[in-house]
Amino acid sequence: MKRLAAVLLGAVLAVTACTGAPGPERLSVLASSELADLAPVLDDLRADTGIRLDLDLQGTVDAGTALTPGRYRHDLAWLSTDRYFQLKLRKSGFTGERPAGTRIMLSPIVIGAKPQAAAALRARHPDVSWADFADAAAAGTLRFAMADPGRSASGLSALVGIATAAAGTGAALRAQDVACDRLGGFRAGQTLTANSSGELVDVFTAHQSEADAVIGYESTLLSLNASGKLAAPLELIYPRDGIMQSDYPLLLLDPAKRGAYERVTDWLKRPDSQRKIMDRTLRRPVVEGVPLEPRLPKSVGTALYFPDDQAVVDKLLAYYGDPRGRVPGHVLFVLDFSGSMRGGRIASLRTAFDALTGAGAAEFARFYRGERITLIRFGGRILGERDFTIHGPADLTAVRGFLDVEDFDSATAIWSALAHAYDKAAELAKTDPAAPVSIVLMTDGENNAGLGVDEFLHRPLPPAVHTYAVRFGEADAAELGRAAAATGGRLADATAASLLDAFKETRGCR
Repeated sequence: MKRLAAVLLGAVLAVTACTGAPGPERLSVLASSELADLAPVLDDLRADTGIRLDLDLQGTVDAGTALTPGRYRHDLAWLSTDRYFQLKLRKSGFTGERPAGTRIMLSPIVIGAKPQAAAALRARHPDVSWADFADAAAAGTLRFAMADPGRSASGLSALVGIATAAAGTGAALRAQDVACDRLGGFRAGQTLTANSSGELVDVFTAHQSEADAVIGYESTLLSLNASGKLAAPLELIYPRDGIMQSDYPLLLLDPAKRGAYERVTDWLKRPDSQRKIMDRTLRRPVVEGVPLEPRLPKSVGTALYFPDDQAVVDKLLAYYGDPRGRVPGHVLFVLDFSGSMRGGRIASLRTAFDALTGAGAAEFARFYRGERITLIRFGGRILGERDFTIHGPADLTAVRGFLDVEDFDSATAIWSALAHAYDKAAELAKTDPAAPVSIVLMTDGENNAGLGVDEFLHRPLPPAVHTYAVRFGEADAAELGRAAAATGGRLADATAASLLDAFKETRGCR
């Protein structure tokens, strides 16, 4: 009898080997790269449901770009956020059925700061804002790591947070709210980057001495703290002016796979599965009643709105650029120190520069680390000139000191001073052809010495150097407007707005 049983068992095994046992149902999934950490959870999903998810891991923005409406190459998509994809659908005018989506888990975009950097930020304000963070980056006192916003949702979400704080409206960004000069200071502090949030962790871990903070998912930064790879754990900061939260929707791209899709989403949203996801990845549950892991605070603050217009995102990315390919610009400030500037007007000029150097509250307009400027004081002649490269507080103090003089002149040679600035710009172009140069001219009076405006305009001028003229007092708006337009710049009227606002307007996009 035992021999017969053994023969029968061998026959069964032989048949199984020849025909193959039924394998799991497989679904191809275009997924955000950070979801690689879900592998143990997906093993449990397969064991319980018989469905295997094959993840094709990409950066979230890359993945959203790869999704072509109506011509999907995967069964499902599982992104940290589908906001970018939804914008693409709207922009394309797609009228077909949109993929069904189910939120699976949550993780906000936060700042992970080294203890000393966190203390310095909180010394400015106990509840740190994106504005505080950007200001410290601009001042050169904070270096940070952030994934490429053109490829990663964490980087793009952080950029939206910064731009929203800069706009000051509290609403979803509009195209007119996005100003390139307001992103420059924040951008100057970025020292490390990568194509995805997962790669960024590896880069930061390998180069910890090169950055004071990391912008990323709460779950990623908490996992990094628990990894034992850091010299000291990061302190997580939840900016008070708003948080962008990723909700990891699972999207059904192939309607024929709806049955399997629903079995997967039902399993993932079971309370025990939600608990597994939280315990293993530190992402937050979307199902009510699942107690939070102790490291996850109950409240993450105010939610930020993601732009509802693709053009806004495109403008943000165009202004921010690739942090690996930046060339610092050079701004020449040509400043009127004629006698009419004594008193209130020179006080206004100094107040504006106090704000631009960080002594005032111009967080998103201030001079930032790596920025190069030249200050030229003029009356009937050049009264003083000095070049500055902003590295930190000492340079900003020196800028203020250069303007804190009572060296005024009785004449006003506007166009001779501007011609001198263009000669300087030509020299800079020869020294560093890749660095963009612009000129800001400020005057409160009419030209009464040196070149006239027509003589100036007949001079050969470098075509790429624009003049932004700031007018207040008795300055001739028509002449200043002609010169600004002829050089590709524009005129700002400081009689109708504050001098600081006029300076912010004229700094231009470099």
